Amino acid sequence: MVPDLADLLATSRVVSLPMTTRFRGITVREAVLIEGPFGWTEFSPFVEYDDEEATAWLRAAIDFGWRAAPEPLRDRIPVNATVPAVPADQVPAVLARFPGTRTAKVKVAERGQTLTDDVERVRAVRDALGAEGRVRVDANALWNLDEAEHAIHALAPFDLEYVEQPCATVDELAELRRRIRYMGIPIAADESVRKAADPLAVAKAGAADIVIVKAQPLGGVHAARRIVAEAGLPAVVSSALDTSVGIAMGAHLAAALPELEFDCGLGTVALFAQDVADEPLRPVDGSIPVVRPSVSSARLDELQADTERTQWWLDRLARCHRILERGLAL
Repeated sequence: MVPDLADLLATSRVVSLPMTTRFRGITVREAVLIEGPFGWTEFSPFVEYDDEEATAWLRAAIDFGWRAAPEPLRDRIPVNATVPAVPADQVPAVLARFPGTRTAKVKVAERGQTLTDDVERVRAVRDALGAEGRVRVDANALWNLDEAEHAIHALAPFDLEYVEQPCATVDELAELRRRIRYMGIPIAADESVRKAADPLAVAKAGAADIVIVKAQPLGGVHAARRIVAEAGLPAVVSSALDTSVGIAMGAHLAAALPELEFDCGLGTVALFAQDVADEPLRPVDGSIPVVRPSVSSARLDELQADTERTQWWLDRLARCHRILERGLAL
């Protein structure tokens, strides 16, 4: 069931959150918060996504705001630190924002940077975490097959937990996995799950050892949980640079999975200078609670986007709502 557009717009608040560090090329994150019968929910597809792709994010917002979350199996979720593509000397300051975390995901393959930059950044993370820490890297599909193989060889001395989306296509991931199998470094799929017409294709092809799942891009907590069950692979629940409200959506997904072998990528509120929640879901002792955060009107007023950006987001929400309604009518 899709709520009426008027019901969504009645409580929609568009916010603009400043970030502590440039991430995904942005320094400000915008989002629409909507209050539903089950609490606050979030619609925040990245601005470059078209309406068809953004519609899954609206479906997720409705799922979390208008439907009870699955019964949780745990009340806290262990999370990783997220290290943007910063110079190596900035790594300690970034990690300090994630107190108690034992795992770090390091962005690599940033446009305009070199493999040497990646190696030095990962080295700094390994030095900071020590031998017992876990280091994973994320290339966001920006390497070709040969570049990925070369880069993984260069980064292997830092004892990688896994490499996330090193290449763009399922075929490339499958071939890379075959080439580096002897190294014992797992391949995780993110974009090949959340941006694919068939999110199970990567599992069917044997192209990954781990699936990265994000509640908003996959249409919500219930839809993402079904994908994990059908994929039959270990899952890491991650975020899409959400506010605490979107992070709560991910936390409820992680809490409902029968197995949670890996620390989750749900600590990214630590990358914001400000957040919408009265008690932001930043990591404490390496984890976050499974809660629906309280959001105050005063905080929403303080973080409200300007008139032009607010209208842009509300128009986008309306277009995606029309797509959802058309889909129900078919």
